[in-house]
Amino acid sequence: MNRPSTGGSSPHGDRGAAAPAGADRSANPPGDAGHSAAARNLQWLLANLVEEVPGVRSVAVISSDGLLLCSSEAAGEEPPGAAAAAPPEGPRTAGRADLATVVSGLASLTDGAARLMGAGAVKQSVVAMDNGCLFVMAISDGSLLGVHASPECDMSVVAYHMALFVGRAGHVLTPELRSELAGPPEPGAGRPAEGGR
Repeated sequence: MNRPSTGGSSPHGDRGAAAPAGADRSANPPGDAGHSAAARNLQWLLANLVEEVPGVRSVAVISSDGLLLCSSEAAGEEPPGAAAAAPPEGPRTAGRADLATVVSGLASLTDGAARLMGAGAVKQSVVAMDNGCLFVMAISDGSLLGVHASPECDMSVVAYHMALFVGRAGHVLTPELRSELAGPPEPGAGRPAEGGR
């Protein structure tokens, strides 16, 4: 399979599931320090998707019941042409909760359509809009990866990198990790020094 060009080469090459030593893996608000190594690694993968793929504005991993598990946004991202082409309120980058809500709703709608058509499981949905694109891809056990990107993004590159993320995160996103990410860490609850559970 040929790998689509991302418009530049990465110094890390094709990254695996582990973050490099010293990498900042905390794109979520403060509080990540109490999470396990697996949760921080998943967050690093998500932040890396935003940083490495041109045009990606925000990404989110959503549980099967619509809860935002983790997310990352491009720093200081403002949609191109927002000042010129905007209605009075203007287009905006979907916030983390907004993205989770829209992704969950779209996934529910497309799952229903697939059942009505007898088409099997939905693997991916893409919505192209005037001021952005929305991508939704199934991860595992009903979990979803949602990506909000600029209208100028290369859709095949975004989809390719989403598939890489799904491949890396699918086996890491265990029921225990989903449970950890769905709720805040318990106060005073320490993690084992070995990083295991």
